[in-house]
Amino acid sequence: MNNKAVDVIVIGAGPVGENVAQYAHDGGLSVLLVDKELFGGECSYYACIPSKALLRPVDLAHATDHVQGVSGASINARDMLARRDEWVSEYDDSSQITWAQDAGLEVARGHARIVGERRVEITPVDGGTTANDPQTTEPYTVEARVAVVLSTGSTPVIPNMYQGVNAWGSRDATGVVEVPDRLVIVGGGVVAVEAATWMQALGSTVTMLVRGSSLLDRSEPFAGQFVKESLENQGITVLTNAEVTAVKRDPALNPNPEIGHIHGGTVHLDVVTRSHSADGDTVKTLDADELLVATGRRPALDNVGLDTVGLTPDDIREGNLPEWLHAIGDAGTGAPLTHQGKYEARMLGAKLAGTPETAPNVEVPVPQVVFTDPQVASVGLTEAQAQNQGREVITSEVEITSAAGVGLLRDDANGKAKLVVDAHTGVLLGATFVGPDVAELLHAATVAVVGELPVRVLRHAVPAYPTASEIWLRLLEEFPVELR
Repeated sequence: MNNKAVDVIVIGAGPVGENVAQYAHDGGLSVLLVDKELFGGECSYYACIPSKALLRPVDLAHATDHVQGVSGASINARDMLARRDEWVSEYDDSSQITWAQDAGLEVARGHARIVGERRVEITPVDGGTTANDPQTTEPYTVEARVAVVLSTGSTPVIPNMYQGVNAWGSRDATGVVEVPDRLVIVGGGVVAVEAATWMQALGSTVTMLVRGSSLLDRSEPFAGQFVKESLENQGITVLTNAEVTAVKRDPALNPNPEIGHIHGGTVHLDVVTRSHSADGDTVKTLDADELLVATGRRPALDNVGLDTVGLTPDDIREGNLPEWLHAIGDAGTGAPLTHQGKYEARMLGAKLAGTPETAPNVEVPVPQVVFTDPQVASVGLTEAQAQNQGREVITSEVEITSAAGVGLLRDDANGKAKLVVDAHTGVLLGATFVGPDVAELLHAATVAVVGELPVRVLRHAVPAYPTASEIWLRLLEEFPVELR
């Protein structure tokens, strides 16, 4: 095995790694795909898939509560968790390995570390599953004739304050087994708002502590406001401008550190809620049965051997890599979203194989959906982001129910939609939709941004009546006549 060589070594077998490996192989290259954990990666077992499996029943139950003529549905926690388990294949990745091998890829279960130019040492784990040597147990080195690709994903950022309390991370939230009676969530981003939604539905009393003044602070401001109001209507307490000043945890008789189990005794948090009013700051102590820290993620680049070739994670962030080494997905510099990483992977895989695809002239926009109630779907630039780039823009903003098709989805539907266009060309730069099922509106906006379509062209794309897509007409009618 020490003399083994392949064209491409891909470290990390999540969706991004799988895509770059497949595209490189389909282009005629031999590929070794390596991962020390489950093939299929974070998205398949601990993030996108289980979170949406948990959120869909909640969404349907909420919808039946708000459509006249349908009796309200109830949440069955046991069945919700069973549905999650089915979607993550009971955390068994054998089908993923079979797919990779059937696709012509070599696979290895082990910790991979760069040990020199184009050289990777693999230390097998769990028997070192490989296509050619399923019982390998000793470390071995493989040479990459063309490239090494880091698609190692990301890891949670846990501030020092929470290091000693064995708090939950995102894997515990999606892999929940024991539902805590009282759950405190630190954070106000996508993981925090989605986890709050399904944990409340499962029976937790949820309190969110948000350091800033709003939820989803990278979105248009109205998005976070609608989501906050909805969470509060569901019985979730949302404290903004909240800072945790101290945290400690009681010992437990039988603590269980496994994913999704309650990790210890009662958690005590001292919280200061900042106020600009005359009443001043509010200081309180919160007690919880579990604490979820959802304060962001960082590229998983520790112990991958960058130092052996004179590199650091900063070199990846700055794009200073040798031509044989690539970092993509969450491990790279792009948006940390599975679909965006898969796009990068397809482009890179084809390029490595000598069959590069032609990218559009426009910077490829990043679409994202937050699966709360209401949903938040966005692509491209917000108004603030466009202005920060020095662009002069014109926007249109309408209530989501100005399209009859949206009102037909939910009797109490609410939300907004907004378009951001270049003031000189009328070309669409970004779009945000907040409301029921707006995820299905997003791809049309993505196509329009990629295609650099101006308002005067979009007006001739006729939406069907009565569908939610009629919101496009309402938005386009708001622009000045000269742009239309």
